[in-house]
Amino acid sequence: MSNALDGAGLMARLDQLAQLSERPDALVRRFLTPEHARANALVAEWMRAAGMSTRTDAIGNVIGRYEGDAPGLPALLLGSHLDTVVDAGRYDGMLGVVSSIACVADLAARNAPQPFAIEVVGFADEEGTRFGATLLGSRALAGTFDPTVLGRTDPDGVSMAEALVRFGLDPARIPTAARRREDFLGYVELHIEQGPVLEAEGLAVGCVTAISGATRLAVEIEGMAGHAGTVPMAGRRDALAAAAECMLLIERRAAAEPELVGTVGRIEAGPGAINVVPGLARFTVDLRAPADERRAVALADLLAGFDEIARRRGVTLAASKTHDAASTPCAPWLADQIRDAIEGEALSLRSLPSGAGHDGMAVGAIAEIAMIFVRCKGGISHNPAEAITAEDAETGARVLARFIRNFTPRISPSRSRP
Repeated sequence: MSNALDGAGLMARLDQLAQLSERPDALVRRFLTPEHARANALVAEWMRAAGMSTRTDAIGNVIGRYEGDAPGLPALLLGSHLDTVVDAGRYDGMLGVVSSIACVADLAARNAPQPFAIEVVGFADEEGTRFGATLLGSRALAGTFDPTVLGRTDPDGVSMAEALVRFGLDPARIPTAARRREDFLGYVELHIEQGPVLEAEGLAVGCVTAISGATRLAVEIEGMAGHAGTVPMAGRRDALAAAAECMLLIERRAAAEPELVGTVGRIEAGPGAINVVPGLARFTVDLRAPADERRAVALADLLAGFDEIARRRGVTLAASKTHDAASTPCAPWLADQIRDAIEGEALSLRSLPSGAGHDGMAVGAIAEIAMIFVRCKGGISHNPAEAITAEDAETGARVLARFIRNFTPRISPSRSRP
């Protein structure tokens, strides 16, 4: 192993990135801010030190390229995002970027050119923290950026288009960030798990099978408000009690099927007085599964169950879909090579889905994808308590480096890009 993959060195770089924050008391690095520019500059410096040429594309992604044994070959794409949520942890996204750069530095130190290029990308915006639109960097790279979001404004009233200009970019040139399918042999993202599975099983890394699809609902139940002291229990049309029964159904249905998760993240009741039977209730549903067909069946079961609860309780219920995103399966041929790399490092093999979204969901429009998960303490993420060990960071980097050294493209990369 070269020094490039040393866990202490990886952690030191992650600590450096964490200092680039809009707030001194919390890690906040949003899209198109001065801190974003400083992070791009620091990452580009590391990329160049690893032997890559660098550029920033029209959406603000920072990209490094390491040529193969001939110039202009198709590339294996690696990376993750550099933006954060508000009051973030320091590993979500950043670990994948830093580890990918380290792997290129390791390859360069071995002086063993590969028959393909490697590109590392630090995506500009995955979280959507500033403008409420997610995967902006990866959507632009994949050619699926929606230009209507350019009119969205941040909490200070600055539009995305204006922010791009202030950053030194031209909104009209965003289409030039789009890459072609033939540019890439595949995309591999190393990321913290953001869940407790690997830690519970005593494993440092895992191979991702799919990024789960998600359906979100807004549900409204209308009953009859009434006096808390005078309306008999048998005659009540309590909207909140009906919502509570629906929530228990969600929990029961999701718990009955592996890898299916259902969450009610928000609830409100009206009129909201302590001595009034609620006549109105609203709640949200977030349903996720790695297989779209399983999610569709579970959703149908829930909607049928909601209707039965509403009929029995004498209330009316309306459910509207507010979000629907398909799952993104990891390509078996890529995942198999990741599993080989894990076993090549004498590690136990664990495959698992990702319940969280990642840039691979967007990149999947132009390249087959795979992911490596690294254990995080308690499964905590999007939180300053997010934590990994230097040993696990090094293990993840070793697995990724072994994968790269032994990578066999599905399509021969011997052709140069047209």
